[in-house]
Amino acid sequence: MRLTFPKETAAVLLLACAVALPLAIGGVYVYQKHQWAEARMAELAPRHARLLGIEAQRDNLAQAQAAAQERLALYIYPADQDANTTGNEVQQRVRSLLTAAGLQIASSQVLPLKEEKSFERIPLSVRAEGEMLAVQGALAGLAEQKPAILVDAMVVQGYGAPVNGVQRLSVQLSLSVLRSRS
Repeated sequence: MRLTFPKETAAVLLLACAVALPLAIGGVYVYQKHQWAEARMAELAPRHARLLGIEAQRDNLAQAQAAAQERLALYIYPADQDANTTGNEVQQRVRSLLTAAGLQIASSQVLPLKEEKSFERIPLSVRAEGEMLAVQGALAGLAEQKPAILVDAMVVQGYGAPVNGVQRLSVQLSLSVLRSRS
């Protein structure tokens, strides 16, 4: 036995399939886009929460940045002064500090600056002579300087025979200071 459909029924079924198929494909597409959007929103939610937290801490962050700038000023020279002027000023400070500590300056020189990330390093080379206590006093004085004077290298050598048990020393200091570039 054979089932037959009237032509009109076949045409209606064919038309229903032709309409339902694009609707089904569109529904699947919309469902996939919805799933993708939900996954993306779940991925972005923690970032958004962090940004809201940062926004809520705006005043605290501004205070912390101001405090950091104040502390940074203890270690670096500002950019508003020329590098040569800064180098010469530091050279004079070091010379007077070492002399006040009891060392005799043999030579001092400001070397060409070196660029490092957001700073400029201004190196100095100093040779001095004196007794151990004077060297210790000079190092203590260098440690107290603001903005900081960094001791990159130090060579201490004794020379001559000790006089009354006191050895004369020759000191070669490689110093540097940092200067902001911006």
